[in-house]
Amino acid sequence: MFDVEKIRDDFPILSKKVYGNPLVYLDNAATSQKPRQVIDSLVDYYENYNANVHRGVHTLSMEATDRFEEAREKVARFINAESSDLVMWTRNASESLNLIAYSWGEDNVHEGD
Repeated sequence: MFDVEKIRDDFPILSKKVYGNPLVYLDNAATSQKPRQVIDSLVDYYENYNANVHRGVHTLSMEATDRFEEAREKVARFINAESSDLVMWTRNASESLNLIAYSWGEDNVHEGD
């Protein structure tokens, strides 16, 4: 069964009380709260290999690029993509949906559909 408390425990901010009640956050379209694993990964990145990805030949840039591409491969496996080349990063859901609408949509959706 789905253990909501176990999931909430992964999100440090959800331990916050608002007016004496547990925080409930419903504005995920604007930003989503981060689980401990994401926060820890970001701290690791900023403390150990903060550099531009695919833009340098120095050690930090190469390490950041390797981690970036490892993440792409993990996502590809998770969504069962044929190749990690099919995984494309965007800034947010709106940008992703707009890319689909303006690339696939303009070629495949026509007046009257």
